[in-house]
Amino acid sequence: MMVLLVLCVFAAVFNCISASAEVCTNTFLPGAKGASGDSGLKGEVGHTGKMGPIGDKGSKGGTGLEGPSGLKGKPGTTCDCGRYRKVVGQLDVNVGKLRNAVKFVKNVILGLKETEERYYLLVKEPKRFREASMNCKLRGGTLAMPKTSNTNHLMADYVSQAGLTRVYIGVLAQSKDTNETSTYVYADSSPLQGFAGWSQEEELSSTVAPTTNSSCVELLPTGAWSHAECDATMFFICEFPKSRRRGGGGRGGTPALASS
Repeated sequence: MMVLLVLCVFAAVFNCISASAEVCTNTFLPGAKGASGDSGLKGEVGHTGKMGPIGDKGSKGGTGLEGPSGLKGKPGTTCDCGRYRKVVGQLDVNVGKLRNAVKFVKNVILGLKETEERYYLLVKEPKRFREASMNCKLRGGTLAMPKTSNTNHLMADYVSQAGLTRVYIGVLAQSKDTNETSTYVYADSSPLQGFAGWSQEEELSSTVAPTTNSSCVELLPTGAWSHAECDATMFFICEFPKSRRRGGGGRGGTPALASS
């Protein structure tokens, strides 16, 4: 009896233990999904990240609205124009005086004559024709060439006012063919066209072959041209262009006056 009682107790304990193990095992299994909980609190702002790449340039925007008008400016001061006109007028007077002074220097002190295009200088140094021509070139000009009646008249007055009887001018004979017939040309080799100052006696022989020593030309105070011996020494007139040519070719402007 005792043994059966022990076995019964042991069996009951074993069944109890088995049932407990089954219950414990069931507690570890996941249950059904519960309902959503409430939102949590907002977290702190994180650190600033690195700058991303620059995007493409956007299209030009439309014209903005016109801004408001600015404030009215202060009134300007009254111009004292009378004073400035007086200054300008005085400057014009001074310029006029300077022009008269320059003209006095050229015409009286230097003894120059001039036209719109050229200056003329009477050189009072007795020289042969070739020497006179070279002297004018050294001064930056040439022997004077009266190519118009007005220029010839100006040069003749120049000679008359200086109290001279004759001067060399830039006209000379030049051979043309083999039959000893010659023609006269200017010192720059241009032909006599439109004007020639020969007197009636000289005009008859102006196209005839001159003698060897009389192929040069002199200007008389009357304005007449006359044949002259090239070896004779006499004063002469040089001419100078007023405008200086570009490129370095030939000098122009005011003539050199050394030894004049």
